[in-house]
Amino acid sequence: MIRIATRGSTLAVTQARQTADLLGGADLVESSADGGVEDKARFVRGVERMLLEEKAEIGVHSAKDLPTEMPDGLMIAAVPVRQDPRDVWIGAGSSLEDVPEGARVGTASLRRRAQLLAARPDLDVTELHGNVDTRLRRLAEGKLDAIVLAAAGLRRLGRADEASFTIPAQQMTPAAGQGALVLQTRATDEAAAATAGAIGDATALRELTAERAAVALLEASCATPIGVHATVNGDRIDVEAFVGLPDGSEWIRDRVEGDPEEPAAAGAMLAERLLGAGARDILDRAEHA
Repeated sequence: MIRIATRGSTLAVTQARQTADLLGGADLVESSADGGVEDKARFVRGVERMLLEEKAEIGVHSAKDLPTEMPDGLMIAAVPVRQDPRDVWIGAGSSLEDVPEGARVGTASLRRRAQLLAARPDLDVTELHGNVDTRLRRLAEGKLDAIVLAAAGLRRLGRADEASFTIPAQQMTPAAGQGALVLQTRATDEAAAATAGAIGDATALRELTAERAAVALLEASCATPIGVHATVNGDRIDVEAFVGLPDGSEWIRDRVEGDPEEPAAAGAMLAERLLGAGARDILDRAEHA
């Protein structure tokens, strides 16, 4: 039976099991994470190592955690149907405008911090790390008034009803790849690639390709507040982005339309526009903030 490499977190294992079900069955092999707390790439290194050491045939990743550069010998074989890419608010309020003044909001994401403060400078945004259960527990303990999480993660864990409201993508641009999973294989393993490809979704792959192209050209890292969101709408692909400082004091938003058959070109066009508008300066200052 085909083997799927996954991280050991509850969400990662849940996503891998759902992928195995779509494939008609597979054995899960858990990997360990490498790196420090601030290094998002640690989420994928263990899985990639298992693929390279031929201890698994398919690796399952949250697309937003997968760096734009991957090790030689590995490739993206497929992207299944994408879940809701937006962020959700859990706590008091029915919209960002309705949230109580000065509310204490927990998030580990600089992208979320920047956009929350850009929309609501009065909010008290505090750093919050940990898995979904840990963050929800901190909220339940009364240490925070609200937290912001990815809609897709809550939905995959069967906890979507805990969200107070979904934040519109126009108000909080999602992270590149948010809501999407990536099935990674060895570049030489045609059988595994074909197996993964059977559950791939062309629309999700095009959207992710556009988003990753923009991030790559902007040379963004986990230390830069940036959101990129692509949507295929019939004969066009819309790509929008946010780049800002962590304190929400400066930001740039832009949007382009492109050919869905050339998603990387659409992402590149958006990145070039952002760079022309001063995004490099903002990203450099954000990196050193």
